[in-house]
Amino acid sequence: MWQYVLRRTGQAFVVILLVTFITFLLLHNLPGGAARSALGLAATQAQIDAYNIQMGYDQPFLIQYVLYLGRLFTGDLGFSFQMNQPVVDLIVQRLPKTILLSVLAAVVALVIAIPLGVVQATRRGRWPDYLVTSVALLAYATPLFFMGMMLIVLFSQMIPLLPAQAPQGFGMVDILADWQGLILPVVTLAIVTLAAYTRYVRSTMIDNLQENYIRTARSKGMTEGRVVVRHALRNSLFPVISLLGMYIPALFSGALVVEQLFNYPGMGLMFWQATQTRDFPILLATTTIVAIATVAGSLLADIAYAVADPRVRLSGGSE
Repeated sequence: MWQYVLRRTGQAFVVILLVTFITFLLLHNLPGGAARSALGLAATQAQIDAYNIQMGYDQPFLIQYVLYLGRLFTGDLGFSFQMNQPVVDLIVQRLPKTILLSVLAAVVALVIAIPLGVVQATRRGRWPDYLVTSVALLAYATPLFFMGMMLIVLFSQMIPLLPAQAPQGFGMVDILADWQGLILPVVTLAIVTLAAYTRYVRSTMIDNLQENYIRTARSKGMTEGRVVVRHALRNSLFPVISLLGMYIPALFSGALVVEQLFNYPGMGLMFWQATQTRDFPILLATTTIVAIATVAGSLLADIAYAVADPRVRLSGGSE
């Protein structure tokens, strides 16, 4: 078990290093570079050279990258020359809001997807299965921005029940106080993962319902509901744990669209604004944080799966 955890932790560290290296390489080789973006088009070559010397951009690329890693390990994520603030302060302000949006969306998606997946598996080949499958595929194929706009038109314009703009409060208390403004962004983002979760729960439920232990439980006279919930569903949720960690990038990419669409002041909107102004420190810091969150989520999901599944504990993670 511990060998498995250590091996996965080492793999996670290597992945994070590769992501930071590739992102650092791509951003620092964009036309114009960071100096042109910071100083503007009117800057002279002498000003650009002076800026590069001041920021260390005149040094070889590998030295720049090593220095960046050193600053990263000390919590220094750079300075936003467009927002005139340290990047770490901006992230402290924005990250909790994106986490709130993503967690609420994931919870809503799971609460709806698990019962739907169970219904599909237990009614396999019947009209409930076909109906849920059709709706899930339609939701999965619909672009997120289009779904969000349709919800705004429907529930803010045609039926004015909810605000079209997300909460604009500075702190988390202000955001939660305007809970009605969170409904449309959360529902829109939940649709991203709802279809995938539903299909995944259906697939794992069907596999578990065909196992020998299910036949044994039925032969002992257990009711079908107890067999489905206590045995098949409980074992089917183990793979869903791993799926949660892998869907962190999807949640963030969805948050980028949703936050821009609903003007929600989170990490996604900040990243979108940084791409327009080519604010390198924000782009690099945001990409690094998402990579760390993705790898950490996958690692925690694998560890939780290993703890929950005895086959992984016994085999040391070889399966």
